[in-house]
Amino acid sequence: MAKIERFEDLQSWQKARQLANSVYDLTERSQFFKDFHLRGQIQDAAGSSMHNIAEGFDAGTHLEFIRFLKIARRSASEVQSELYLALDRNYISQEELSLAYNLATETKRLINGMIAYLRKLTTKPRIRQTT
Repeated sequence: MAKIERFEDLQSWQKARQLANSVYDLTERSQFFKDFHLRGQIQDAAGSSMHNIAEGFDAGTHLEFIRFLKIARRSASEVQSELYLALDRNYISQEELSLAYNLATETKRLINGMIAYLRKLTTKPRIRQTT
């Protein structure tokens, strides 16, 4: 496993970045672009996912990082919900929904893995010294 020195090294951040770019690509279309509220909401949620991973990386403690990762995960879920509204409004196709939805699912899976890893680091039992 490669050493993680920067937030850009995190697979979860890389996948969240792909998700954000996918959302921006979808929202540049004529009809979607005109829906200022939904466009802004889904763009903010997608950006929030990647930004919270980055911010949490420099939070200082594992528990604080976990808190930011949970926010990032919720933002990815928000994107998934908003994709359905975009589908219902005929801004995107079912195939486009599926592609972006799957990116969000993969982002959440990677975030969950990072949370589990950090939890293990914070709950390691301490070795007692006996005299």
